[in-house]
Amino acid sequence: MSYQSSVFSLQSSELSTQYSVLSTFNSELGTQYSVLSTQYLTIGYRHPRRPPRVVVENINVSLKPGELVCLIGPNGAGKSTLMRTLAGMQPPLSGSISIMGDDLAVLTPRDLAQRLSIVLTERVDVGILPAYALVALGRYPYTDWTGALTSDDEAIVQWAIEAVGASDLAARSVDELSDGERQKILIARALAQQPDVVLLDEPTAFLDLPRRAEMMQLLRRLARDTYRAILLSTHDLDLALRSADQIWLLPKGGPLQAGAPEDLVLSGAFEAAFRSEGVTFDAFTGAFRVAAQPAGVVDVVGEGIPALWTVRALEREGFCPIRNGADAPIRITVVDNHRWLVTNNGKTREYTSLYEVAAFLRSHLP
Repeated sequence: MSYQSSVFSLQSSELSTQYSVLSTFNSELGTQYSVLSTQYLTIGYRHPRRPPRVVVENINVSLKPGELVCLIGPNGAGKSTLMRTLAGMQPPLSGSISIMGDDLAVLTPRDLAQRLSIVLTERVDVGILPAYALVALGRYPYTDWTGALTSDDEAIVQWAIEAVGASDLAARSVDELSDGERQKILIARALAQQPDVVLLDEPTAFLDLPRRAEMMQLLRRLARDTYRAILLSTHDLDLALRSADQIWLLPKGGPLQAGAPEDLVLSGAFEAAFRSEGVTFDAFTGAFRVAAQPAGVVDVVGEGIPALWTVRALEREGFCPIRNGADAPIRITVVDNHRWLVTNNGKTREYTSLYEVAAFLRSHLP
């Protein structure tokens, strides 16, 4: 290891210790204060020759340190408008936004950048810029007019890269990185700003399922470890329900509702926000289902994972599965992972895959 790398490692370790101490201190204070809050906030768009278009009004929410909050809602509900307004990129129609007790409207751009960072969905084109240099841009709100980094700045950049698990990416060109790797570097840049609040607009939009789950876990860990408030907008409802400390639920036309994921499901707010013709939210599974006239009733006999996925396959085909012993014209007995006995009109056939079972049902029933 080089002398410079050794210094970076030592400084990053000291910085991590400082954050750990700060986190412990703040945790002892409890959740009595908010790092960001809105007061009767109304968001929308002003037009020079006609009345403003209101998207959502009377938003009263807050972000607590150390929490991961997911902003979810149907397309067109105003999620992006809210994110831009919270970031100071778009003025509110009325109401106010406070960051660490100060009104966002009176903060200078430098002060705002030291308190809030944002990661947008748009792909950043920085050519052959090394990933390390992109993260280092996060120190811009703290440098002088020359943009030169001090040893402390370098230590913070190194810490941010290590915090997102991207040490092996630092020397690579940004245009060589995958979408998941690039997203890690952009989050590291946001952390290098040392903000109180991190906003992310659809951070998992271009990632495959394993990387989406990994990204949500990373953001949850960063919120806890650095005691920052992290707010992200997402269409990945399942991961939001499983990962968020709090959900901001924004239906079309409002009002915005905030609460623990489970509270919003139990109150019916979650189902109501996404209710549309032919689509329902299943509170038992946390999944959305397309409502359709059942093709028929099927009795499923069996237990365990094979029976569970048999039920899923039948529902996908439009059937209404009933478990164990119901009086139905068709019975499917789940023997194991590779054997299904289908009884219909007194005849029993054996199949070795659910694909074959589904094909039989499609061909023998209307």
